[in-house]
Amino acid sequence: NITNDDFIRTTEKRHERSVVEIFKRIEAAGDIYLDEYEGWYDVRNEAFITDLQYEEIMNLPEDKRPLIEKVKEESYFFRLSKYGDALLDYYKKHPEFVQPSYRMNEVARFVEGGLKDLSISRTTFNWGIPVPGNPKHVIYVWFDALTNYLTAAGFPDDAERLARIWPADVHLVGKDILRFHTVYWPAFLMSAGLPLPRTVFAHGWWTVEGEKMSKSLGNVVDPYQMAEEFGADVFRYFLLREIPFGQDGDFSKSAIVSRVNGDLANGLGNLVSRTLGMLERYRGGIIPAPAESGSSESNIAEASRSLIGEVDGAMNEIAFHKALGAIWEFIALVNKYVDDEAPWTLAKEKKDERLDTVLWTISRSIGVVSILISPFMPSSAEEIWRRLGSPKPFSSLRLADAGDPELISPGQASYKGTGLFPRYEEKS
Repeated sequence: NITNDDFIRTTEKRHERSVVEIFKRIEAAGDIYLDEYEGWYDVRNEAFITDLQYEEIMNLPEDKRPLIEKVKEESYFFRLSKYGDALLDYYKKHPEFVQPSYRMNEVARFVEGGLKDLSISRTTFNWGIPVPGNPKHVIYVWFDALTNYLTAAGFPDDAERLARIWPADVHLVGKDILRFHTVYWPAFLMSAGLPLPRTVFAHGWWTVEGEKMSKSLGNVVDPYQMAEEFGADVFRYFLLREIPFGQDGDFSKSAIVSRVNGDLANGLGNLVSRTLGMLERYRGGIIPAPAESGSSESNIAEASRSLIGEVDGAMNEIAFHKALGAIWEFIALVNKYVDDEAPWTLAKEKKDERLDTVLWTISRSIGVVSILISPFMPSSAEEIWRRLGSPKPFSSLRLADAGDPELISPGQASYKGTGLFPRYEEKS
C-alpha cells in the first residue's frame, strides 16, 4: 500500500537537462567559479567535509568512522559563503522551514559558524553529468541529486507543471542529510532565482533493542518479513504510533505485540466487532435510523467534530503519533459509550428507539474512524467501510466527509465478518 507518482534516475535525459539548466542559472548569477580544491572527502556520504568535521570523525571509535580521503583537484566552486546571512534571515522569517523545530538550532548554528564555498565538481571519475562547457569536470553528486526535486516538478521544460507543484510543501529526509537540504539546497535555489520548499522535515532512525541496525550484528529488520508476520497495516500503525515522528525509536517485536493486543485488538478491533455484531444480532445487520438523541450522543458528536480538527492539525505538523493518539482516544470514548449505554440491556428491555439511536451512533463513529485511519492503515480502513455496507466508494472519501452528519445512512446492510486484528501471542 505504498506507491509513488514518479521515479527518477539521475541518468535520465530530463534530469540532465534540469541539472544543466540550474547550473547555468547559478553560473550566470556569478556564483560559480573555477579553482582548486584541497581537503577531506567522505566517500560513503559523498560529501566534502571541513577540518572541524574531520576532527569530530577522528574522535569516533575506529569501527564507526566513515572512509575519509584527502583530495586535491581542480574544481568548480559554488559561492556558498555569500549566502550565510540570507539563509539566517530566511530561517528567522520562516521558522517552519526546518522541522521538527528543534532541528532548526543545529542548522542555524552550522551556518553561524561560517560557510565556505562548496566544491561542486570532480575530475577523478567520469560517471555523472558533465559540467556545461567543460566536460572533463563532472557535477558533484549532491548538486545533481538535490535537483531531482525540480526535475520531478517539471523543471525546466514544463512551466505549467512546475507552477502547479513547486515549491514543494514538504521535503521528508533522513536527519543525517539535513544539512544538504537546509543549507546547500536553499542556497542553490536562491542563486538560481527559484522558490524554496516550504518545509524540510528530518525523520529519525530506528534502533533494535537499543542497538543500531547493522548487518554485522545481524539485527536488521526486514519490513517484508514484518508485513508477512503481522500484516502491512499493523506494521505501519506501529511505526507511525510508537514514537514521535522525527525522533529516534527503538524497535522490538514485544512492542508490536503490545500495540496489536492493546490498541488494535482490544481497542479498534473490539469496537468494530461489537458494533457489527450487535447490528447483526438485534437488527439483522441493517443500520437503523436514530431516534431522539441525548447528552451522551451530543458528547460523541462533539468529540467527533473536535477529532477531525485535531487530526488535520497533527497531519499538517507531520505529527503522525499525535493524530493516531487522538483517534485512539476517540475509540476509547466510543467503547466507553457502548459500555455505559449497554445495548444488550436495551434490547432485553425492548427499548427499541433508544437501541436504534445507540446502534446508529456507534456505526457512524466507526465510519468516522475508518476515514481518519485510512492514511495509516488503508486496507483495514477500507474493510471497515465495506462491512458498514455504504454504497459510497471509499476511495472518494476525504477528511471533510468524516464531519458529514449523514456519513452513514439508515438502511445500510452491514455484516460482521471475522476479527480484524486477532490477538497475537509472542513465541518464546
